[in-house]
Amino acid sequence: MKKLRVLALMLAMMPAIVSAQSWKSETMMTIGDKQITAGEFMGIYEKNNVNGEVLDKKSVDEYLDLFTTFKLKVIEAQSQGMDTAAKFVKELNGYRKQLAKPYFSNDEATEYLVEEAYERMKWDISASHILIKCDEHAVPADTLKAYNKAMKIRERIMKGEDFNDVAVEVSDDPSARDHKEIPGKQRAYKGNRGYLGYFTAFDMVYPFETGAYNTKEGEISMPMRSNFGYHIIKVNSKTPAFGTIKAAHIFLAVDENDPTKADSIVREKINNIYNEIDEDGKNWHLIVRKYTEDKGTVINNGMLTPFRVSQIVPEFIATLKGLKENEIAKPIKTSYGYHIVRFMSSSGIDSFDKEKENIKKRVEKDMRANVSDEVVLKRLMKENNFKEYVKVKDKFIATIDSTLNDGAFVVSPSVDVNKVLFNINDENFTVNDFIGYIEKNQKQEPFLSPEAYAYTLYDKFVKETVFAYEDSHLETKYPEFNLLVQEYHDGILLFDLMEKEVWNKATKDTAGLNNYYEKHKDEYMWGERVKTTVITTTKEELVDTLTYFLDEKLTSDSIRAIIKSDKRFSGASAKTSFFQKGDNKYIDAVEWAPTTEIQVYSNIDKAFYIYKMLEILEPEPKKFKEVRGIITSAYQAQLEQEWIKELKEKYPVSVNEAVLNQVREYYR
Repeated sequence: MKKLRVLALMLAMMPAIVSAQSWKSETMMTIGDKQITAGEFMGIYEKNNVNGEVLDKKSVDEYLDLFTTFKLKVIEAQSQGMDTAAKFVKELNGYRKQLAKPYFSNDEATEYLVEEAYERMKWDISASHILIKCDEHAVPADTLKAYNKAMKIRERIMKGEDFNDVAVEVSDDPSARDHKEIPGKQRAYKGNRGYLGYFTAFDMVYPFETGAYNTKEGEISMPMRSNFGYHIIKVNSKTPAFGTIKAAHIFLAVDENDPTKADSIVREKINNIYNEIDEDGKNWHLIVRKYTEDKGTVINNGMLTPFRVSQIVPEFIATLKGLKENEIAKPIKTSYGYHIVRFMSSSGIDSFDKEKENIKKRVEKDMRANVSDEVVLKRLMKENNFKEYVKVKDKFIATIDSTLNDGAFVVSPSVDVNKVLFNINDENFTVNDFIGYIEKNQKQEPFLSPEAYAYTLYDKFVKETVFAYEDSHLETKYPEFNLLVQEYHDGILLFDLMEKEVWNKATKDTAGLNNYYEKHKDEYMWGERVKTTVITTTKEELVDTLTYFLDEKLTSDSIRAIIKSDKRFSGASAKTSFFQKGDNKYIDAVEWAPTTEIQVYSNIDKAFYIYKMLEILEPEPKKFKEVRGIITSAYQAQLEQEWIKELKEKYPVSVNEAVLNQVREYYR
């Protein structure tokens, strides 16, 4: 925190951009061999003394002293090589990375995605799908083949075939079909026939989510592309969002391998249990404890951990959608067994203002972030005159063989590595640059063709290169960014230098601190004080007894010992305090004399205070330990002044009075 505060003060001393006038480019002063223009000085002066609300306005000459001191320190830090130290470079790069972020973001795209997600969060969707697999890195021919297959399947459904029957037949999602038991590995379970249950925004991959939310209730979507392949989506329902749900249940398991838990027997038992529940549900907790087989929820009367629509079996959600708060549904069956469900409450969706920041964080971590990246990439390509030589790219990729998939790429001897793949402004990026990227980033990839994998790596290479090019030119492209980075550069540098030359020296120089204290202790004086024993209690019946202790001239230590040893005095306390005029209104109100005693009651603290004056102390210097913080600060200031004097001798300061006068006139 100290560093942040100091940096803030130092950054306030940094130069700002000023309008160009010829005389402003003239040298106003020289420090050592560094020339400083009038414009540079005026930048800092305007930033801190003209623009915005300024609490402590200073004259040009006052600011000149501050500016000179600032520049002396920067020059000294650089002469010591502090700007090349690994710690400094790492810290500055960290700040620069944060400062650069806005130049690589698309606020409009992000804002749109946040608003879109919020609108979708208002609705829970129930949907089914048919998947036709197609790798996200598939070459165009394979992608087209998968799309055409999906279109033919959709035509069958649009002509009247049952969506779920077709899903069982052709979907590449294995969950659509029934699965037999594999002893020791997998239990038998029925397929979902393409039914995915309920979900809302962020529960599915973004392209699938978009396809679902853009399809009307009861309709069939066109094939939608995701990184899994093409999806044909049937939207079964769109209902107002539950948000976070609280519900309870009574559960009985079905196990066809156990005659006592056969489906027909459990179904009959659950119906009988349902009939035992009072119409108003008052005996719910008794029924839960008596019958439920979900031992984890018994203690909470069947209450499940709060959940969202995508976190529990869809039969549950479908049932809850038809209930009012505290209503109990007739028994339902899931893949686990039979349930009697009781709907308690749902949170719904908060206002946009309350949800916005949370949604934004989720957008930045979600696949949606790629949408914003693509927008930025296209913008940067256009701004930096990106030009790609597609024939060179395709010809090179055609030479790539399976060594790429093995993670040990070997370049074909026929490749001209000097051919230009693309250029950004006047800078060329060649086949050889791409080969270097491949060698650095390749990994074993057995599930893609060499061609598909190469195109994937190429797209990443282009994106990273364009972003890196922009990053390396931010300082020249955006003067305000260059200025801001320079401000942080000098601010961090000055902090490190001050820590080394002043702050640490002062705190570690015990002898110097003591010497400074001895020379200046008369500046740190106590006024006339009264030494007083102070007893506090919240119990009025103890006041007389505690006062008696004072009358017996017991010390505060002795009284504390008595209080600690006797439970009757619990809550009471005793201490010795020293008061100056103005410290305590009760002490101020009486004549100061040894043995003076005061009893008061505080309505604020709801406590009784007993004061007994012991001794009147004449004014005296404060002890070193009492003023160590103040002494350290004053000693640091002295060290800094001595150090600045040395810097002025090391780097002579020369001012061009003629130019300085023009600056003075400018601000009159």
